[in-house]
Amino acid sequence: MSAEQLAELSDLFVVAAVLLYLVAMIGFAIELAFGRARPGVAARSAAGPLAAKKPVTVGAPAVDGAVDRAVDRAGSPVGDAAGDGAPGRDAVTGLPGDHVDAGGDATAPGGDVAAAALDDGAPQSRTAVRAGTAALVLAWLGWAANLGAIATRGLAADRWPWGNMYEFVVAICFAAVTAFLVTQLRTNVRFLGSFVMVTVALGLGLAVKAFYTTAGPVVPALDTYWIAIHVSAAIVASGLFTLAGVSGVLYLLRGDGLSRLPARADLERVAHRAIVFAFPVWTFAVIAGALWADRAWGRYWGWDPKEVWAFITWVAYAAYLHARVTAGWRGRSATIVQLVAFGCLLFNLIGVNIFFEGLHSYADVD
Repeated sequence: MSAEQLAELSDLFVVAAVLLYLVAMIGFAIELAFGRARPGVAARSAAGPLAAKKPVTVGAPAVDGAVDRAVDRAGSPVGDAAGDGAPGRDAVTGLPGDHVDAGGDATAPGGDVAAAALDDGAPQSRTAVRAGTAALVLAWLGWAANLGAIATRGLAADRWPWGNMYEFVVAICFAAVTAFLVTQLRTNVRFLGSFVMVTVALGLGLAVKAFYTTAGPVVPALDTYWIAIHVSAAIVASGLFTLAGVSGVLYLLRGDGLSRLPARADLERVAHRAIVFAFPVWTFAVIAGALWADRAWGRYWGWDPKEVWAFITWVAYAAYLHARVTAGWRGRSATIVQLVAFGCLLFNLIGVNIFFEGLHSYADVD
């Protein structure tokens, strides 16, 4: 195939990915809307005899005095149904109830007081289950189309396919879906599916509408193997940070009453673990960028807007992790910090290239 044909195929793959992600979003939304309701504080308070059978212990002191966060960290010291004293398992993650995550947030046995145990006892809707399963399959197909778009774009341009803003955003959307699907292989996070799908569909739409440029050569500074090292690391980290950002937004939006979303503790746990993985990758990307800058421009650091905001993003996520480990921040306070960091990330990835001129302004954006 010619370069022009490969470029056209890449564009078709992007369109296919958007459509598949949107249909998958609908499927995940159906599962979320018609599946078992996940209990909020009111449901737990009214649990009555069930709550008495599984007493609540607070895993860590409540921050900001929010009762719902304290309960979200609550669990049951009681073992399995046989009463053998074995620790329970988290209703969403499937991890042992006495697991301690990387941030030192001890989750008491049973996680969210076992959401399944506190629902209304109604059987899971068969339609909801089928919709969720179909959505997961469509998400994988969209992921494959997204990957095809990146691969054919690279073949058409005969270079690494993230040399401008269009290609970069397409790659970040792919990384975000990859983070969601890989997490789903280990932990049940289908409740995030509709929100991740709509985020990446909008991202791809933005890339096509605002950032699209034809496949072709890049400026000399980008025509190097360093783009595979530095930019690839930034893409992987950005995808994980996006998953954490979606979880953080849902944490703030979740109501205190009955909710189709999981407990806030589960949302916070997903976000924290994504950031724990992403932060060292972003650190490597910043260091690799400095090494590339020295090779391309003869200095490691030059206060270019992209360099400054990459460092600001690093500081913001470092502050989030530091606050969790040393100050014991949990719940709303920690979530707000990580969302501020996510805002810095988005501005660094997109805003800097639009509003500032600098050595990194290679986005072909007017």
